[in-house]
Amino acid sequence: MKAIHYTTLLLCIPLFYACNSSTPVARKTGNDTIPVKIMKLNQESSNASIAVSGQFTTDDEVLLSFKTGGIINSLLVKEGDAVRKGQLLATLNLTEINAQVQQAQLGFEKAKRDYQRTKNLYSDSVATLEQLQNSKTALQVSQQQLNLVSFNRKYSEIHAPENGFILRKLADAGQQIAAGSAVLQVNGAQSGKWQLKVGISDREWAILKLNDHAQIETTAIPGQVLDGVVSRKSEGVDAVTGTFTAYITLTGSRPKAIAAGMFGKAVLKPSKTIDHKGTWQIPYEALLDGNGNSGFVFITNDNKTARKVKVTVAGIEKNTVIISDGLQDAGALIVSGSAYLTDNSPISIHSSLTATK
Repeated sequence: MKAIHYTTLLLCIPLFYACNSSTPVARKTGNDTIPVKIMKLNQESSNASIAVSGQFTTDDEVLLSFKTGGIINSLLVKEGDAVRKGQLLATLNLTEINAQVQQAQLGFEKAKRDYQRTKNLYSDSVATLEQLQNSKTALQVSQQQLNLVSFNRKYSEIHAPENGFILRKLADAGQQIAAGSAVLQVNGAQSGKWQLKVGISDREWAILKLNDHAQIETTAIPGQVLDGVVSRKSEGVDAVTGTFTAYITLTGSRPKAIAAGMFGKAVLKPSKTIDHKGTWQIPYEALLDGNGNSGFVFITNDNKTARKVKVTVAGIEKNTVIISDGLQDAGALIVSGSAYLTDNSPISIHSSLTATK
């Protein structure tokens, strides 16, 4: 009998310990509160300076090509050359296009003779009105055909559209090239329309406005600070870099030591307008029920009660979420234990974290 009692006792011991075990996250305290971790919130001023970097370019870079296809006869410039407006840059072998122009010219002259002959016959009542009208139509068609090939002949040469520089040579003499294929890339750098093309984050895109001031530096001009303004922002994300693009146009005197593709750094200064509100950076895991540009978080103002509030999401950066609205009256953000909370749940502070920078 004693052996049976001991065996029963041994079987009950694991059950006893299982009933008294609990996980540290889901366990409630003796006061029926939920242990949580909180983070003090620091609102970041949207008027703080923003440091960016990028490459210099101009607002009039263009790829030049031939209107017709053919064999390139000559390229008269090299990369880096300065060019003047109207300067001849490249030509096609014109044997084929000249033959087309001559053929169209001969067709036009024949149609012109046929029309004059039919007109004379019509005056003598030998030709009919229909024959006269048909010969006139044939003359007009041949005239348009001549205009077409003459236009193609004109654009079998490439001329510089503006004063500027040759940025890239994309083909060589003797190469067979299709109509519209890029041959040269040029810009209008001599007009001084320099821009710094930079990448910006979601939050920076939302903060920056057109005409916000910028100060630009480049190692090509050491010790000199160039002035500029934000002249354009992209309306979509660059598929390669995953960032938005902003263009900073230089507003001071034209710099002489800048070339396309050169690296530059800028400090952007958002203007102080009513639209520039502060933002908060919070851990990604603190955001609940995210839907588009909105979501929910739990906050506490007394360290005793959790409150569920709706927030507006301005962007996401790595492991943090940018909040633009909804946390103005929040004392601290609950970053751990939110899964066990409801609105007005009693809480106890397990630990406190430093605000995300």
